[in-house]
Amino acid sequence: MARVRRLASQPFGLYVHVPFCASRCGYCDFNTYTPGELGTSSSPAEYLDALERELALAETEPVSSIFIGGGTPSMLGAQGLIRILRAIEREVGIQTGAEITTESNPESTSPEFFAQLRDAGYTRISLGMQSASSKVLQILGRQHTPGRAFDAAREALAAGFEHVNLDMIYGTPFERDADVDRTLDEVLATGVDHVSAYSLIVEDGTAMARKVRKGELPEPDEDTYANRYQMIDERLRSEGFDWYEVSNWAKPGGQCEHNLLYWRDGNWWGAGPGAHSHIDDQRFFNVKHPAKYATMLQGGHLPVQEREQLSAQQRHEERVMLGLRIAEGLPLGEFSVQEREVVERYRGMGLVVVGEQVRISESGRLLADGIIADILAAGA
Repeated sequence: MARVRRLASQPFGLYVHVPFCASRCGYCDFNTYTPGELGTSSSPAEYLDALERELALAETEPVSSIFIGGGTPSMLGAQGLIRILRAIEREVGIQTGAEITTESNPESTSPEFFAQLRDAGYTRISLGMQSASSKVLQILGRQHTPGRAFDAAREALAAGFEHVNLDMIYGTPFERDADVDRTLDEVLATGVDHVSAYSLIVEDGTAMARKVRKGELPEPDEDTYANRYQMIDERLRSEGFDWYEVSNWAKPGGQCEHNLLYWRDGNWWGAGPGAHSHIDDQRFFNVKHPAKYATMLQGGHLPVQEREQLSAQQRHEERVMLGLRIAEGLPLGEFSVQEREVVERYRGMGLVVVGEQVRISESGRLLADGIIADILAAGA
């Protein structure tokens, strides 16, 4: 393993965006590209060369967490992902004990893939599962077979990964309660220590949005979302998981430190096409297309498309929006007098808990977005 810089520092994260997917899922609006969409304009090899150039130019400090997402990072294969990790070690530096995560598509993994990543220094795997129902996967446009995600989770655990996450999506059109129950059965049987569960969002411009608009698929139903969320929460908590963010549950010690850094308003550098960065009162993001990204870096320039200087009010709003989604909440002193009046109103309704910290209550989680919007409106 290449040398890791041993430097005590505040948490500082690195997100690496891998923009490649074998096919486009019907619900996805992420900055991703299929081989047919890219043609000869960009390749994984060109992307890796450009990424190394960006890491060499990056204005960072040694990082406490790394998250490689996408897209489908596992399309790079174990050797591509190891090359990224070595470049981070060489150009940026990694703090001792750093959490190092990669997302993976179950279909592009194997026991050998996981073993190589674990030997290289990766510490966490996040697998896109979505559902155990083949019908739900078909509606979502996912390519993997229902059982493959669970087999992949077991393979990652067998390779020595202590922390493995399975992502699920609930509220897909025509999904039944039985589909959710079966998915949870399969998840719990794997032995993973982390589950993320997100309600399906029909994003404008996606294939699913077009089908909904044409009446080929029904509109999402908020009551169904609420029912499914409660099903998931009750089942996971009965098996030793606890929620630490509205859409994330973990067994003790299984929380994702990199994502907590986001929710705690920490600093991170985003590398790769379209990646976003946040450092103190600055926010900036890279150009989206892989070919333009590579061209800018070949010219010796960081591929930043836009920078924004955040005001004190914007920083406050972001801290509230993010911090109230996690179980630990935010210090009471974060809130203005006007905002505290709204907080008190929601405390009277049992939706917010107030002490030294302001926290969304157990029953308030389903209404978290609305509660946060009301609090911020009072302070605007």
